[in-house]
Amino acid sequence: MEITLIKNAEIVTMNADEEVLCGDILIEGDVIAGIGKDLQESRAHRMVDAGGRTVIPGFVQTHIHLCQTIFRGRGDDLELMDWLKNRIWPLEAAHDEESVYYSAMLGIGELIQSGTTTVVDMETVHHTDSAFRALSESGIRALSGKVMMDKGDEVPRELQEATERSVMDSLDLLDKWHNYDGGRIRYAFSPRFAVSCTEELLREVARLSKERQIFVHTHASENRGEIAIVEAETGMRNVVYLDHLGLANERLILAHCVWLDEVEKRIIKEKGVHVSHCPGSNLKLASGIADTKGMLDRGISLSLGADGAPCNNNLDMFQEMRLAALLPKPFHGPTAMDARTVFRMATIGGAKAVGMEKEIGSLEVGKKADLSILNLEDFHTYPMHGVDPISRIVYSATRADVESTMVGGRFLMENRKMNTMDKAVVLKEADVSIKRLIKRTPVLT
Repeated sequence: MEITLIKNAEIVTMNADEEVLCGDILIEGDVIAGIGKDLQESRAHRMVDAGGRTVIPGFVQTHIHLCQTIFRGRGDDLELMDWLKNRIWPLEAAHDEESVYYSAMLGIGELIQSGTTTVVDMETVHHTDSAFRALSESGIRALSGKVMMDKGDEVPRELQEATERSVMDSLDLLDKWHNYDGGRIRYAFSPRFAVSCTEELLREVARLSKERQIFVHTHASENRGEIAIVEAETGMRNVVYLDHLGLANERLILAHCVWLDEVEKRIIKEKGVHVSHCPGSNLKLASGIADTKGMLDRGISLSLGADGAPCNNNLDMFQEMRLAALLPKPFHGPTAMDARTVFRMATIGGAKAVGMEKEIGSLEVGKKADLSILNLEDFHTYPMHGVDPISRIVYSATRADVESTMVGGRFLMENRKMNTMDKAVVLKEADVSIKRLIKRTPVLT
């Protein structure tokens, strides 16, 4: 069992008291065995001097599309439905096993470099096994699943599924990958959204989720056009419809929720549904600004995600935290969303969304050693005297300040060097892959 001792750090714990300590972290295997001053461990295989450094819980991003990372820059300046129909769906339809793998590795590399240790990922219809292979090799923690789509006249033929086939393929992946590597990777049913899924499919997902106790990850109420389509087809708003089908419960993660009415907010709160706020994506696609203050005031479970690279265009939690903190202020005042609230959403809030708050999301004895080491000794983060360390992180720090990232006691990146992937190969093959996909995509050639 590998034993690591991190010495002399500023430690942002995010425990129940949100303590910030100065001291050491002892890691035995994949868990934190001790936090305190002047820890000594003669059995330690390695000592990391973190003097002048800040150690934080690894970020938990609750809405990501790794299969879209190589589409970065291909869907700029469009609104949601045009973005999907004219760019993203045609490109997803062109994917092959290799392109999904390198798209996932490209995204994972960016996530690790910017301090994210856990993701909730939604893949495309096919080749999802390649994405799971990337997740397994990279060492990141993930809740992921193949996207499910069995409806839509404007969906490319390659993405159109029969309902039964969609379910069978999802179950095959679940049986293969759920709880892989001691639970580091778990499966989530991932119906894309109500617009592209039949009622039959959504009801079956609700049944299987209950039977297997598996999370469901989908989009809802991102865009007013999307809501109008669902209302025209079902006579109900998005969240009301999902509740009607039996999906609204503590296993449901809803991305976006920009346009909720009071009834939908009540359902989300009462049923324990989790909302993933994606401010960067919502701004870039002109979808709107979610009422995060209103959600938090109601006690709704709220976390953060960057969404996909072609609608953001990065996967950087530091940018998402800053946007999440700033956006409510013009509407509700400067204290509407303080730095600690946002940092909570990015860490322990994300852990709660994936049902892992007893394992990740804070630095505490007995929890998984998922953490990042930041170097905040720079012009843009000084002076530090008398400044709340969490405010420094949310309002001043950037992803370039992340020196090392650890998942389960293993450094995936150490001193900015990637340990679980060859960066040069990933960059090269990602470029090769997107060139190949574009040649297969008539709307882009």
